[in-house]
Amino acid sequence: MGSGQVTTSEPFDFQGTHVTVAGLGVSGVPAAKVLHGLGAIVTVVNDGADERARAQAADLEALGVSVRLGDGETLPEGTELIVTAPGWQPDKPLFAAAERAGVPVWGDVELAWRLRGPDAADWLAVTGTNGKTTTVQMLASILKAAGLRTAAVGNIGVSLLDAVLGEEQYDVLAVELSSYQLHWAPSLRAHSAAVLNLAPDHLDWHGSMKAYAADKGRIYEGNRVACVYNVADKATEDLVREADVEEGCRAIGFTLGTPGPSQLGVVEGILVDRAFVENRHKNAQELAEVADVNPPAPHNIANALAAAALARAYGVPARAVRDGLRAFTPDAHRIAHVADVDGVAYVDDSKATNTHAAEASLAAYDPIVWIAGGLAKGATFDELVAKSAKRLRGAVLIGADRALIWEALARHAPQVPVVDLDRTDTGAMRAAVQEARKLAQPGDTVLLAPACASMDMFANYNKRGDAFADAVRELGSADG
Repeated sequence: MGSGQVTTSEPFDFQGTHVTVAGLGVSGVPAAKVLHGLGAIVTVVNDGADERARAQAADLEALGVSVRLGDGETLPEGTELIVTAPGWQPDKPLFAAAERAGVPVWGDVELAWRLRGPDAADWLAVTGTNGKTTTVQMLASILKAAGLRTAAVGNIGVSLLDAVLGEEQYDVLAVELSSYQLHWAPSLRAHSAAVLNLAPDHLDWHGSMKAYAADKGRIYEGNRVACVYNVADKATEDLVREADVEEGCRAIGFTLGTPGPSQLGVVEGILVDRAFVENRHKNAQELAEVADVNPPAPHNIANALAAAALARAYGVPARAVRDGLRAFTPDAHRIAHVADVDGVAYVDDSKATNTHAAEASLAAYDPIVWIAGGLAKGATFDELVAKSAKRLRGAVLIGADRALIWEALARHAPQVPVVDLDRTDTGAMRAAVQEARKLAQPGDTVLLAPACASMDMFANYNKRGDAFADAVRELGSADG
């Protein structure tokens, strides 16, 4: 880790400043309202002009905000600052025009960071390809167990602008940040931060794996106390080494194995801390039992260790780590046990929308009847199937890109029986569950871990998971 002069965000006077907000949506509308309230002259530009956009535009125009629908490419004359929705790609003509004109571009996270008051809460920040939401929720639960005023915010659905500008006072915020948000947050400086893992994702947006990793690594810039990394994922440690941090900031690893000094890990079913203890070369602090983690799948234990590392960096006592993990309940569709039918467990991990997440899910069970498929988003499946082949009793494939998974299974797991369901109607998931039941034996797990996005057949991964759970419950009720 390098250490040097950390740039701080200068106060910004918005009064009379011409600000262009790029994109309506979840972050654009509140950003436009906040900026207007601060006295900025706000123009919103938006690519689309559908019914929702027109309604949002009417709402903003009633306040005195200018809105241009159907034109997200042109830089409005006189623009001094752009505040963009995180999903807008960096190669858009709007940003090229801004660069030529010397106009800075911020995301909603950067705006929130700049608007913090002098007694603002510290930020404990989390990013990674998978596990961000669960880790941030675990962290918030641990901080609450320590008696701290906190909230899980950011990419998780609670607006950072609301958290920063709202009436509620916080001691510390547990902040989930996507690679998109980090790309547009140049002056963010967290108290401590974690990168959970790195796997190819959103490469169409970032342009390359190197650019994607670099944006994830921005989360470490200017950290004051701890840069938390995954011992099993060297790329995360490399990002720590490259980061420019404050003097005294430490690299803290988490591992599912026995931890070394300055690491958190697992010893005989106990989560232990060898980082935030006196004489860490000889001593370790027990934090919690593996059984306190819900569910105790390997990748979820890793999430818990990362959350614990950030909490401990903030000075949270060991007891609060245990109590916070015990109090935590995971969101739906994340390795959620639905039911046992005829001695077979049915598990919904519809949130496993990419191969990295599916690999972690498949590693938690054995033997497995795997339900997979959907929109591949350019992914390949050979590595996933090769690593998981020995665990598979069978596979049932659904969705638009199921042939890609079928071909990987044929290459790397030819002994595994595969049911290829060539249908995308609403009853397809029910059929998939029924086929999986035929393949499963008592003691097996039927696992929905699609490794693909859901939009070819379902509105989102939640609807896909609901369809799976409904089909499983039908099995159980038919038996009853």
